[in-house]
Amino acid sequence: MSAAGRLQNKSIVIVGGTTGLGLSAAKAFAREGALLVVIGRKAEHVAKTQDALGDRCVGIAADATDPRTAQQGVEAAVREFGRLDALYHVAGGSGRKMGDGPLHEISDEGWAYTQDLNLTSLFYSNRAAVQQFLKQASAGVVLNMGSVLGWSPSPRYFGSHAYAAAKAAIIGMTKASAAYYAPNNIRLNVIAPALVETPMAQRAVKDSEIMDFIRTKQPLDGGRVGAPEDLDGAAIFLVSDESRFVTGQVFTVDGGWTVSEGQLQPE
Repeated sequence: MSAAGRLQNKSIVIVGGTTGLGLSAAKAFAREGALLVVIGRKAEHVAKTQDALGDRCVGIAADATDPRTAQQGVEAAVREFGRLDALYHVAGGSGRKMGDGPLHEISDEGWAYTQDLNLTSLFYSNRAAVQQFLKQASAGVVLNMGSVLGWSPSPRYFGSHAYAAAKAAIIGMTKASAAYYAPNNIRLNVIAPALVETPMAQRAVKDSEIMDFIRTKQPLDGGRVGAPEDLDGAAIFLVSDESRFVTGQVFTVDGGWTVSEGQLQPE
């Protein structure tokens, strides 16, 4: 744990906390003294995360698209740690292989799969967390994973319109909920990355043309793909008491994506 201990003894559920962005956040939260419930789909990833984080971490192997999963996580936090202080929903991913793409090409199955994975799963976790905060009559924090594609598209290289729609909807639901629950001191915010090195990003990372584009679209720090650790500081801030006067915001961590043109390769 760090000397600061900004999350000391805070009970936090991370949905999608065993790989990629969620795992990086779980490790960072643990260093800041948090008590964690991490949820992941694969039992082996859950077991590895628990081994890495020790007895201040409870792991649950379950699918975030199942409405029972979020409730399981909240109940585990209350049972093990006495309460819930924050939820970080990271789970989501690409629906490209299931039929996501440009609007005229999206299949019904691709649309439904992508919405379930990215938006409906998040609705389940947010609802469960807010219900628990109201039951506790306590302050609470929800942090949702968005994407710059929710409002800053890249038509040539990232034309997944069902995914973009889901990420835009996350912003709308988060802002509406932040407004509604502010009198209860329940805060909801979104963290929105650009291209980050995760399992989901491998299609782009392995494409030399897309990487040439990223060098000018994400020009910070030499023009690179983000690392999961690049989001950890923002996530810690947004679930900690340091952001106690912040709600309904989209915190963009994008290497300059949303303020840069990006240079397309010649046809």
